[in-house]
Amino acid sequence: MNSLGSIFSFVSKDAVSKIQIMENYLKGESGERYRSLQSMIEYELSGNLVDLTQRSGHPDSGCRTLLRLHRALRWLQLFLEKLRISSEDSKTSTLCSEAYNDSLANYHPWIIRKTASVAFLALPVRNKFFEVMNVGTPEEVVDMLGEALPYVSKVYDFTEEQYSQHNLLNLP
Repeated sequence: MNSLGSIFSFVSKDAVSKIQIMENYLKGESGERYRSLQSMIEYELSGNLVDLTQRSGHPDSGCRTLLRLHRALRWLQLFLEKLRISSEDSKTSTLCSEAYNDSLANYHPWIIRKTASVAFLALPVRNKFFEVMNVGTPEEVVDMLGEALPYVSKVYDFTEEQYSQHNLLNLP
């Protein structure tokens, strides 16, 4: 993702830092509790390790950290689907902005939304974007996205359901 421009580099670094937080939990003394989404949620909720009302109590809880990754996955899912079904002359910046507005923008303050909007303008045109993805021809990229997106959706939907069942979708 880093080669796709500054906004993707920022998103990639943010995702990597969150993944590292989750890996540290998995390697920690309570690592067994982080082997599945369900066990993590149960462990953190029963141990009051996730603050449901304010961020400062447990800012890097597994539930909160994974929620941020979950939201980013939704943006990526929407963006990649828009890319998959777009025409050759579609503007990548518009597709990315639409996906962002339908997902992550809901959780960001105005200044972050405006910064993201400007950064999206720097995205290359669709075919150049596909080249940077280094998958093959535009047709091969579309085919790959068609194969991959159902798996992305499955992960997203499962996580969404688990978080919904435990009223965790709006953690601060």
